[in-house]
Amino acid sequence: MVRKLGLAVLMVCFLSAAALAADKTYIVATDATWPPMQMVNADKEVVGFECDFIRAVAKEAGINVEIRNIAWDGIFASLGTRQADIIASSVTITDKRKKALGLTEPFYAVRQAVIVPINVDVKTLAELDGKKIGGQIGTTGLIETLPKNKSKAEVKTYDEVALAIEDLVKGNIDAVICDDPIAKYYVHKKQEYSNLLRVAFVTEPPEYYGFAVRKEDKALLDALNKGLKSVQEKGIDKELALKWLGE
Repeated sequence: MVRKLGLAVLMVCFLSAAALAADKTYIVATDATWPPMQMVNADKEVVGFECDFIRAVAKEAGINVEIRNIAWDGIFASLGTRQADIIASSVTITDKRKKALGLTEPFYAVRQAVIVPINVDVKTLAELDGKKIGGQIGTTGLIETLPKNKSKAEVKTYDEVALAIEDLVKGNIDAVICDDPIAKYYVHKKQEYSNLLRVAFVTEPPEYYGFAVRKEDKALLDALNKGLKSVQEKGIDKELALKWLGE
């Protein structure tokens, strides 16, 4: 009898928690300096592939979300300070991040791309040994790809990838490393760079994006995974990829 009563109480608590979650608006943190995944448009709105994607996932999961622009250098801390509940900002799933965060199932595959001046011919990271490579601070191109490939390049970090690309155009660095959708956006979509820069090569193996939550927020993580699965089964992910990435 006691055991049955305990189970009943747990079920009531679970249902109450679910009802509260339905009324809650979850804050989504994104660093809107990573086009076309997330960026600020001419109307000062935060838009992009991943913004639409997390909204679609939230809709399928039955939760409400609000997207806020939070700088990359403070984005992971925003979970701990409760400024945000979800991070949707091109977060690569890594073993180190798995230990500290709750990460959803993968939703998009990327590779690291190297951008160089249009007249420079390089095909490997080894060819950039001794050269200056720029990238956004704390991104996997700098903290994962270069070390794993035992790169001997001089690394220069920037708060935003756009600043690294500007320095590349000025001749202050020799290359920029970033996720390939972002590299292609700057080289092919930004007219001011189309005749100045090119994507020299992409690295292997691929990386995979996931949405991040606090480690203890298992119910929220489960809801996001449920919504993600539904988005993929309905083909919404492909529609958004076509809209924002042309694929």
